[in-house]
Amino acid sequence: MSFTSAELKRLLLPVLAALAMLGAGAGLIWAAGQSLLAAERRLAAAQAERKQNAERLSRIAEEEREVSQNLDIYKQLKNLNVLGEERRLEWADAITRIRSQRELLDLRYRVERQKLLVSAPGKPANVDFYASTMKVDLALLHEEDLLRFLADLRASGNAYYAVKKCALERTGQVATGTTITPRLRGDCDIDLITIMDRAAKQ
Repeated sequence: MSFTSAELKRLLLPVLAALAMLGAGAGLIWAAGQSLLAAERRLAAAQAERKQNAERLSRIAEEEREVSQNLDIYKQLKNLNVLGEERRLEWADAITRIRSQRELLDLRYRVERQKLLVSAPGKPANVDFYASTMKVDLALLHEEDLLRFLADLRASGNAYYAVKKCALERTGQVATGTTITPRLRGDCDIDLITIMDRAAKQ
């Protein structure tokens, strides 16, 4: 099929318009693709930032829980008078009171000098644990007397009481009808632990 020059002149404008439209369409497609890529990058950045913020909030919430738990522990220790200097007079008063209330026949004790305990892993740098070992020797009518004594001692506060060892042995004394005779003797080593916060003293 052949065109005359007059026909070609008439077709030139529509062909140029079609080419221009094709070019514009290709440009629009490219621009839309670039816009889509930019939007995807912005979305990925926003999602990453949102994830970081969520992780940060999660860490903050976890730290708040830890602080709350540690605060509860601190309050319990403070209420038990475990924090600070050792309280030897309070220990002596507690033992005298327990002996009287429990009507223990014979109770002797000796508190050794305070020693720094080996540091526990994970403890704060300014916190030290001290222990004074109390050696207790008591006459008992029954094994329960020893358990009650230890429970009363723990309940008295003024230290954390950690029983290192307790031994029971029979006295071999024969019970008589006129006097109460102890059947057992208890020998215990008990660590009276206190916690010192050096930062609080400064």
